[in-house]
Amino acid sequence: MRLLITRPEPDALKLMAALEQHGCAAVVEPLLSVIFNTDAKLDLSDVQALVTTSRNALRALKLHPLRNAARQLPLFAVGAATAAEARGLGFGLVLTGAGTARELVTHIVAVADPAAGLLLQLAGDLEAIDLKAELEAHGFRVVRQVVYRIDAATMLSVGTIEQLGSGEIDGVILMSPRTGAIYAALMRQHRLEAAARELVHYCLSSRVAERLAPLGRVPVAVAERPRVEEILALIDAAAAKSPL
Repeated sequence: MRLLITRPEPDALKLMAALEQHGCAAVVEPLLSVIFNTDAKLDLSDVQALVTTSRNALRALKLHPLRNAARQLPLFAVGAATAAEARGLGFGLVLTGAGTARELVTHIVAVADPAAGLLLQLAGDLEAIDLKAELEAHGFRVVRQVVYRIDAATMLSVGTIEQLGSGEIDGVILMSPRTGAIYAALMRQHRLEAAARELVHYCLSSRVAERLAPLGRVPVAVAERPRVEEILALIDAAAAKSPL
């Protein structure tokens, strides 16, 4: 099975290695590129903890002059992968949510005290939910600092277009609603709607799958939980059903 990976680097290469361990080949075509804001003004005074839903926010922090001071604070992270990134950066106390931004809000509300100080959210230019508003509704004071932005691809590479058109790719991995929307737009731009109907689209969530609507009815497999491991399980199940 040959799959198209649409994640930005370095996550694309990590996923490619994981797919190889599962017996799959991969084509890497990042539909997003991450631009770090290393000049972001971080005021850590009166901050009780940091909050992030993204590994990219932590990668941006790694390049920031205040990274040493920041990692002395507790960090609320959205899931296991983000928590692992934080520990690799040197955070001593990492508090992990169940895997989604709203579940992270629930976790913060359960264990943190609004009177203990500010929450500093390290964020991207676009967020799936307004984490600041959600936490402020529970009495927290939240400062949202954008530490990275994500730029969208404007076309597919020639090699990927040729492989999609010739049927050499069996499926596409889509890990965010934004990626799903970009993918759908580019497939239409390159007139590859017919090719899309022959692909299985492995989506991290139903919200990702919804973004494929412009392509019409295309095969979709949606992860039960928003985790890479769930995507790999879907791929394993599809490979087991495929004829040898």
